[in-house]
Amino acid sequence: MPKILSVGTSIPKYPIQQDTVVEFAKELFEDSFKDINRLLTVFQNGQIEKRHFARDVEWFREPHTLQEKNDIYIKEAVAYGAEAINACLHNSATLSQSIAHEDIEAIFYISTTGMSTPSIEARIMNILPFSPYTKRIPIWGLGCAGGAAGLSRAYEYCLAFPKAKILVLCVELCSLTFQKNDRSKSNLVGTSLFADGIACVLMVGDEVQIDSKGACPKVLGSQSTLMENSEDVMGWEIKNEGLYVVFSRDIPVIITNWLAPNVTRFLDNHHVKLDELDHFVLHPGGKKVLEAYQDCLGLEAEKLNTSLQVLKEYGNMSSATVLYVLKEIMEKGPKKGEKGIAAALGPGFSSEMLLLEWE
Repeated sequence: MPKILSVGTSIPKYPIQQDTVVEFAKELFEDSFKDINRLLTVFQNGQIEKRHFARDVEWFREPHTLQEKNDIYIKEAVAYGAEAINACLHNSATLSQSIAHEDIEAIFYISTTGMSTPSIEARIMNILPFSPYTKRIPIWGLGCAGGAAGLSRAYEYCLAFPKAKILVLCVELCSLTFQKNDRSKSNLVGTSLFADGIACVLMVGDEVQIDSKGACPKVLGSQSTLMENSEDVMGWEIKNEGLYVVFSRDIPVIITNWLAPNVTRFLDNHHVKLDELDHFVLHPGGKKVLEAYQDCLGLEAEKLNTSLQVLKEYGNMSSATVLYVLKEIMEKGPKKGEKGIAAALGPGFSSEMLLLEWE
């Protein structure tokens, strides 16, 4: 089965404490909501302590055109994406030796927060020494589910081509989609949650012989699920000024009622029981999302500690977030034979899951 050997990240250079964002949000939204102080508790209750952005907080006080924001997206996605790739290929925590860029057969590029043609991975190939014959698979529009979906598609590629070395690169600069003049509650909630994050994963097929430090997760299977007629749960409204966030207040309830049967179906297909899982690589969409995971799956709180810690330190970085969780779990050194599930939820409304076993 295909194996995940390394995860590398790139941290945007402007860390902003949640208290600073609360002050900014109060200044921005207080004329729009009479109960602003009550609404701002979403910031304090979300357990996010710090986030990282591609621009400092002062940049968000001024309006910016879609073109200006997208130009920044392209520039920063290339720079941070290249940095994450290098961190992945030279990750001494899990790799016994560095991997050459020229050895990479394909790059899956995942993003939903900016637009570029040619796509970002093509621009990165012009500054890093990849082979010109590297296959490019850009995927747009999967939102928070994109990281897990990228792993699933890379897994399927490696099943077809067992000699392949594949990169999955997630670049999400959520802050650049911020709409200063959007006074909706969706925007307020989004302002409390979303951050910028970049992560890259190295996956290889069965016939690739690369020494790893300790056990690494092989992928046993994946499952994609789409909820019918749920386009209004989360996503973007695309307007003249750019991307406006759609974020239903019912997401935790939907997770509670909808996710458990999907997890059960997935595990049953692989003859694995929930209590046999040692690791939960779950995308922390927010505190309420983590609580919904815990409630519907009957998990002990400690099983979600890594997801919660990533949420506290980085916020919701859309598709990249689940890869940050994966990196933290891999570098803690799971034992051979331990199993885990990786999962993320996104627009559609949809879920993506992978079954993992360390070997």
